[in-house]
Amino acid sequence: MANDLPSEYVVLLHGLARTQRSMNKMEKRLSEEGFGVINVGYPSRSKTIEELAEETIPNSIMLCREQGAQRIHFVTHSMGGIMVRYYLKDHHIPELGRVVMLSPPNQGSQIVDVFGDYLVFKWLNGPAGQQLGTDEECLPKNLGSVAFELGVITGNSSINLLLSLVIPGEDDGKVSTVNAKVDGMKDFMIIPSSHAFIMRNRDAINQTTAFLKHGSFKRE
Repeated sequence: MANDLPSEYVVLLHGLARTQRSMNKMEKRLSEEGFGVINVGYPSRSKTIEELAEETIPNSIMLCREQGAQRIHFVTHSMGGIMVRYYLKDHHIPELGRVVMLSPPNQGSQIVDVFGDYLVFKWLNGPAGQQLGTDEECLPKNLGSVAFELGVITGNSSINLLLSLVIPGEDDGKVSTVNAKVDGMKDFMIIPSSHAFIMRNRDAINQTTAFLKHGSFKRE
């Protein structure tokens, strides 16, 4: 029956060169917590961030609305957060709830600065990967502050020490903890996790659930 459907839905957006399977653990937990979940797959390596956002996010919102969603939240990993920032910069979602970003390159990544011109990097990451540097012309630096209820979780544990050598300060192997921040965010938390696996990290999942429900991360 329609009355049995959840009133709050969460759109999950995976990161660059990943698939929706990477968000399966998050999907399972949020479903158990009573949220409707739309776990989105999209061709992250074949198009620009702008193209991906304009194609993926409206379709996800439509699916939520078809289920009768009264609030629509977003949980993103890595580049998925930049897609949401780009989309919400110029689009209004009346049902918008809260957003949690996991390891987002909100100020870009030095990995792109150093390796972005290599053919193997371009092949692995496509045109969207080229947009995630820290230069002023790169997309993350041109999206401004956020005007929605945002919680950011990032890690400080790397499984790739070579990549970490080119990133100043604490990092998760791809993004520095400083570069995960963005003006206007409501809450911020660093956990001991790597970039590659933060979306499956128990603490990240618990804190994501807390922010979606209460608008803040849970601290002892």
